[in-house]
Amino acid sequence: MIAENQDVVVEMLGDPASYGEAGPVETIETHISRIFLVGRRAFKMKRAVKLPYVDFSTPQLRLAACEREVELNSKTAPGLYLDVHRITRAGDRLALDGSGELVDGVIEMVRFDQSKLLDRMAAAGKLTPALMTSVARMIAQYHRGAEVIHAGGGSANIGGVLEINSAGFATSHVFGEKEIETLNAAFRDALARHAGLLDRRMAAGRVRRCHGDLHLRNICVFDGEPRLFDCIEFNDQIATVDVLYDIAFLLMDLWHCGFPQFANLVMNRYLDDADDEDGFILLPFFMAVRAAVRAHVTATQVEEGSQDSTKLTAEARSYFELALALLTETPPRLVAIGGLSGSGKTTIAEALAAQIGTPPGARIVESDRIRKAMHGVAAETRLPDKAYRPGVSERVYRQIAWLAELILAEGGSVVADAVFDKAEDRGRVERAASGTNVPFAGFWLVADPSVLWRRVSERKGGPSDATLDILSRQLQRDPGPLTWRKIEANRKVAEITAEMVTSIEGAVSSAVSLRKTGS
Repeated sequence: MIAENQDVVVEMLGDPASYGEAGPVETIETHISRIFLVGRRAFKMKRAVKLPYVDFSTPQLRLAACEREVELNSKTAPGLYLDVHRITRAGDRLALDGSGELVDGVIEMVRFDQSKLLDRMAAAGKLTPALMTSVARMIAQYHRGAEVIHAGGGSANIGGVLEINSAGFATSHVFGEKEIETLNAAFRDALARHAGLLDRRMAAGRVRRCHGDLHLRNICVFDGEPRLFDCIEFNDQIATVDVLYDIAFLLMDLWHCGFPQFANLVMNRYLDDADDEDGFILLPFFMAVRAAVRAHVTATQVEEGSQDSTKLTAEARSYFELALALLTETPPRLVAIGGLSGSGKTTIAEALAAQIGTPPGARIVESDRIRKAMHGVAAETRLPDKAYRPGVSERVYRQIAWLAELILAEGGSVVADAVFDKAEDRGRVERAASGTNVPFAGFWLVADPSVLWRRVSERKGGPSDATLDILSRQLQRDPGPLTWRKIEANRKVAEITAEMVTSIEGAVSSAVSLRKTGS
């Protein structure tokens, strides 16, 4: 309900003279705030509402919320939030930071180019792997510094969200009773499967005071860098979640918007930095919960009589169907991609991973990144030659097999990316699949040496340290008997991955048939 009349405050903030400006004031409204855009500034006020999850019913509460918002968001969006102003009244006159009684609060922000919001960049086709890598790393860094909370998290926290979703669906006519019960039952089963892990993660400090609303529209490019903003400042309980549930909102949003490869990329780069492999298997479940939240909230807007009811109904159903798809278990599988430097292993692995397993796709276990992590440096840092001695390389390949087996045992899928030019290394990763009774598909990328020479000589950036000298030694080395399927690498990436997917599906069908016959 509306706790008090804010019309006079809205009128004041809608007047450019209040800011010493002459230009027009643009207004953006949400269910709990109003934003006034004027000149090079944006001013954000809280609406005088009192809802089950937020109380902005008094000027003091709204001012405190403004101060909290600036405090929290300044950590992830430095330079974007400038100040908090008191709106005061002296007689019939309102003023910014006057000496009269407090009637409201307002946040002053830098007005940035709205085309730099990631949802708009996505719609315009302007998202890039480099940008999304930066986003993933920033979120991982933010989560590392977030306050650990050892109460109210784990399975009980997610169970509460599911109860809210169930109640929200029950108030809507967008979904049928039977399909709601089907989704609710799938959620109950998934929560039961994951409850132990969720509680262990809370005990291990993975539940933190997070952003809470981490979707594409709440990330922007500001001063050339990605920035997280507009976090949930008004309810610590809502924002106190498992760190992977926090990033799952972004992964779900990317997948729903039609960018599965970026969802997979963000997931992999985040886990590379966060060292959180044990939670990987939770991501489809967390994404499903996020999709269900969006479904029931959007359906509620339909019930409120929105003019865009047809569009909103379709949108609500799309989130509902995504949630159900995310809860459908996909058997794990292991794919290994080998080949000499320049054969395109990493490019193919990144294109393929989003097509393997349940969204957000397979975890990529990459030799170059493992080697850099072992030496405590960023993936793009060049290592000295001693980092490539046989003993070090053996440790790298053992780590690949160990990580693959760990993830497979938990039910996740893996794409292993390395040269694999030694029979013992290929055998080691194959045993990771057989040890977990998971279908395996191995591919060996082949290309003319001239193609490999050109690609290696033109390579810039990335985790690979391969040089022409290293490639020369690889070409002289006998890889031994190759049982993996050979793939011609000098083709379009889409053609290569399509051939691989067909082969993988064939391998899975064969494995199923063998199990049924007891062979």
